[in-house]
Amino acid sequence: MAVLADARERRVVANIAKGSIGNLIEWYDWYAYTAFSVYFAATFFPNGDQTAQWLNTAAVFAVGFLMRPIGGWLLGRFADRFGRRTALTLSVTLMAFGSLLIALTPGYGTIGVSAPVLLVLARLLQGLSVGGEYATSATYLSEMASTGRRGFYSSFQYVTLTAGQLVALALQIVLQNLLTTAQMESWGWRIAFLVGATGAIIVMYLRRTMDESPSFEAEKTNAARGTLKALMRHPRSCLLVVGLTLGGTVAFYTYTTYLQKFMVNTSHIPKSTVAWINFLALVVFVILQPIAGALSDRIGRRPLLLGFGVLGTLVTVPLLTLLAGTREPVLAFLLMLGALIVVTGYTSINAVVKAELFPARVRALGVGLPYALTVAIFGGTAEYIALWLKQAGHESLFYYYVAGCVLVSLVVYFVMTETSHDSPLEDRD
Repeated sequence: MAVLADARERRVVANIAKGSIGNLIEWYDWYAYTAFSVYFAATFFPNGDQTAQWLNTAAVFAVGFLMRPIGGWLLGRFADRFGRRTALTLSVTLMAFGSLLIALTPGYGTIGVSAPVLLVLARLLQGLSVGGEYATSATYLSEMASTGRRGFYSSFQYVTLTAGQLVALALQIVLQNLLTTAQMESWGWRIAFLVGATGAIIVMYLRRTMDESPSFEAEKTNAARGTLKALMRHPRSCLLVVGLTLGGTVAFYTYTTYLQKFMVNTSHIPKSTVAWINFLALVVFVILQPIAGALSDRIGRRPLLLGFGVLGTLVTVPLLTLLAGTREPVLAFLLMLGALIVVTGYTSINAVVKAELFPARVRALGVGLPYALTVAIFGGTAEYIALWLKQAGHESLFYYYVAGCVLVSLVVYFVMTETSHDSPLEDRD
């Protein structure tokens, strides 16, 4: 029996590793846009001041988010009807096309308005892909994990999600040291998207070797699987996904993707230094995810969510205020790291919490659609709102906006029950 258990656990680890590597490449492609937008903004948009060009790239970033609910619906439904493995392979294929399109599109000076149009099209493809990726990846990792270790294994979704961002930042740092600023703005940024497209193509083949989820296999004959009608039988769970996601997604995108621009544009720290600050802080953040996930297997998911809600509400305004006024890299690093420690209470377990709310027949759709809607409305617009308020001269209002969003989720964490108790994920056993 011990030998069988060990073999089963090795199989679990192998499948989660394959799914996680694909997740890393998907999110690398998604975040490469943000990491390198400070260099390609002038390529795709007419000449103007830096903040205006960044606003344009932030708007396209937000447009990509608008496709995430559609991706969560289409690919979530696809995953519930045809399998998690097939849906994960499809999502990474879409991402490969989007990255390749960005890498090969000429600039505004060459093809005029067609340049930003093609950029938007590429981000729509990537938004569709990443909307489905989150839904299916969260479901697959949670379902494949061993009983009693679901928090630990599912935390690798944000490990690889953030690792994708780290790889994008690492490549940015390497290119910054190899190329001049003029070369980066002219053609160097295209390397990042060519790397992403190549990685996505490799993952397409890797994912075809994964095992299918036992939870899906048990529901293959259920004709109601993956339908909106079936999902609407779980309205409370859908609303819980929206509520517990709202504050987490705004905080996550503020503390990670937007802080890079914030430290350059507001704190006036050099771009190359900011890249290192982001990289080092995110390395620690990655290490924290499985630790917090394992902790949730011992004490439950709800205490971690409550910790994030309370601290996120209280520390966001003073933290961003202090960061805005410093040019000291070490202090900026510590402030960013503090913010990431706070948001770990959400990121490390949000995948398994959502998966624990739904039965297998609608799990990918239930995890993906309400989550993606919330992220599109709040996460995708966070950076744009921040830059718009800065341009209007009221940047500090954004700090209160973030804290207010976390407060709304805190209320939800107080009223919800512990999701790991009587979890539908255990039905397969």
